[in-house]
Amino acid sequence: MAAQVQESKMTDTVFANAQLVLPDEVVTGSLQLRDGQIVAIEPGGNVPANAVDCGGDMMMPGLIELHTDNLERHIQPRPKVDWPHASAIIAHDAELAGVGITTVFDAMRVGSVPSGKKGDYKAYARGLASELLELRAKNALRISHFLHLRAEVCSETLVAELSEFTEEDRVGIVSLMDHTPGQRQFRDVSKLAQYVMGKHNLTPAEFDDHVAHLKDLRDRFGADHEAAAVAEAKRFGAVLASHDDTTADHVKTSAAYGIGLAEFPTTVEAAQACHDHGIKVMMGAPNLIRGGSHSGNVAAHELAEMDLLDIVSSDYVPAALLMSAVLLGDLWGDMARGIATVTRAPADAAGLSDRGRLEIGARADLIRVSRIEGTPTVRETWVQGHRVA
Repeated sequence: MAAQVQESKMTDTVFANAQLVLPDEVVTGSLQLRDGQIVAIEPGGNVPANAVDCGGDMMMPGLIELHTDNLERHIQPRPKVDWPHASAIIAHDAELAGVGITTVFDAMRVGSVPSGKKGDYKAYARGLASELLELRAKNALRISHFLHLRAEVCSETLVAELSEFTEEDRVGIVSLMDHTPGQRQFRDVSKLAQYVMGKHNLTPAEFDDHVAHLKDLRDRFGADHEAAAVAEAKRFGAVLASHDDTTADHVKTSAAYGIGLAEFPTTVEAAQACHDHGIKVMMGAPNLIRGGSHSGNVAAHELAEMDLLDIVSSDYVPAALLMSAVLLGDLWGDMARGIATVTRAPADAAGLSDRGRLEIGARADLIRVSRIEGTPTVRETWVQGHRVA
């Protein structure tokens, strides 16, 4: 995979007197970087000449984000406000670097409903992806970006929108999204009503029409759209993910598709079934930090306590990713395991074998972290040996 930051020959950089978060343990030691890679890891608290004295701060792999809506928030900071895209992409990239994320899979919806009354539910992913990839090619971005196409099966245009992408577009994840009212995330239609009516200022009658329209779309296009998304993920060479699995039958279907990653299962039943099928479970950091789901679904901490949580995503709050990993480290009494949910585990799930761990030969994507009154704070972010924040 192409480098995100221009590489150049450089002198060695050494971080010493750090708490190194290794794959399976945390040890006091030093870390040596050269030409964008980790070249040495040494235990002990010595600080060699010309080394950076970390003063006991944690050094860990850069965080890996598999699903974030943060770019869309920058593109549309207020309803019906379309912010200049280059500025929004650069601001999004800088924000992620600042909170320790060094690799991101930017979530973009594919599948629109041009015949519906929701005027903002139009196609946008192809154009936005092209703008992002162009900025990346010009070395305008600090961190490594891939695409995560959220394939909305309850739509009219999914097949056409997916066909606009190619194997060269860095599509790393395709997730099967089904937001048909009355199931999965919105089993409780009253929760959907609160969200949609508030966001789009719909009357109860207009909301009922909206629900009926979506159910009709699912009946007409759902099966074909699911099949197309599975096929297109294979064409891209992308990881296929499920979204909001609720029942064991949902998970059985996911397993038949070859899905290896489950985003935000909504019940213990679904999470347990995922583990039974060897599917990794990813939950949202906001759910974990807030103590529960805003949609009334299973709490992430409940799955963590049952050893059914593998990966964490910041979802809609980038700074929550590091917070949640440290929280899990404290909960499990194993900081290496907690940090792995946002580094090694997502790297493995996305097929990125060159990052996500402090090991000799790995990319020098690193963050230096202090804890201030218990709150983890990013001091520095490095991507391929270059400081970017």
